[in-house]
Amino acid sequence: MKCKYLAIAVAMLTASSVQAQSSVTLYGVVDAGIEYLNHAVASTGTVAPGAKGYSLVALQSGNQSGSRWGLRGIEDLGGGLKSLFVLESGFSIDTGTSTQSGRLFGRGAYVGLENQWGRLTLGRHTVPFYDFAVTYDPMAISSRYSIGAQDPFMGAARADNSVKYMGTFGGLSVTGLYSFNYNNQEVPGNFTNGREYSLGANYSGGSFSIGAVYDQINQSAATALQTNSLTQRAAVAGTYAYGNAKVYAGYRYAHAFNGASLPGSTVANTASNLAWAGVGYQVTPALSFTGSAYYQNLRNSRSGNPWQFVMVADYALSKRTDLYTVASYVLNKGKSSLGVNGFNSQLGTTSEAVQPGANQFGAVVGVRHKF
Repeated sequence: MKCKYLAIAVAMLTASSVQAQSSVTLYGVVDAGIEYLNHAVASTGTVAPGAKGYSLVALQSGNQSGSRWGLRGIEDLGGGLKSLFVLESGFSIDTGTSTQSGRLFGRGAYVGLENQWGRLTLGRHTVPFYDFAVTYDPMAISSRYSIGAQDPFMGAARADNSVKYMGTFGGLSVTGLYSFNYNNQEVPGNFTNGREYSLGANYSGGSFSIGAVYDQINQSAATALQTNSLTQRAAVAGTYAYGNAKVYAGYRYAHAFNGASLPGSTVANTASNLAWAGVGYQVTPALSFTGSAYYQNLRNSRSGNPWQFVMVADYALSKRTDLYTVASYVLNKGKSSLGVNGFNSQLGTTSEAVQPGANQFGAVVGVRHKF
């Protein structure tokens, strides 16, 4: 009988040890709201000047956070070494369909190892520019009305076929990514086709933080053996926290080469300057406000230099559920076609395109639940 009890105890301890060494977590976010826009134009491409605009009311998914579900796993291999994986799928709660062009795990899919020297993973990742924007954009690069509208590469910056490193050493964190082809169109004989590489660094010291990031993207073409057009970007930003307030400021420079063009510009081989500033304030543990402003100067472009202003109010009903309202106003000049949700040529929902040169107002009220 004593042997039987001993065997049971050993089995229980072994099961507990295995559970502690390996775990898989199911997680997700469900976010939906009702949006109002003015000066909206239905289109299948760039909207022509003089197009008539109308008001639009629509149910939208993923306004503060992209709706998603995912699996996250980790195993302790001993000696400080761990293996890990992430599979994350985006979806539209209003239609039940997959986002990221219908990919099953379009938001992230990678596997790798980590220890005290950092984490190295292989698969589909967010690029360092996206990670940088999450930290230094006052809107935390939310799906609607954030810095991703001014710079779509920041808002949708994921790379296929990539290797990513992340390490933290005291207050300094560094990251690097190399993609053999960021949208999965490898061409034999041209290893630069679709190549992307990026480096970033952040330092946090008490109430302030500062960061910088750089990347280069070679245009991907399924049949090209010629020199690829490319885009280079660099950014620097910082934050400062004082009491319940936090101030943000940043600058991004981008330049297109060899026939490439930048979002919002109709001219190839041009450059742009994007600057932003904002402040967040925690009124109570449940209630917070955020305000931000973005300005883009598109050099040698006939598209003008638009401004975008955003205000957010968020109220937490619990640790998992919050209510929010977001309002944004865009000032366009000349033929500028920036809408509150992005430039016309970059919109996934073409009915949200704005009349060229027209200002646009947008607002959304919604609810978000995290699990």
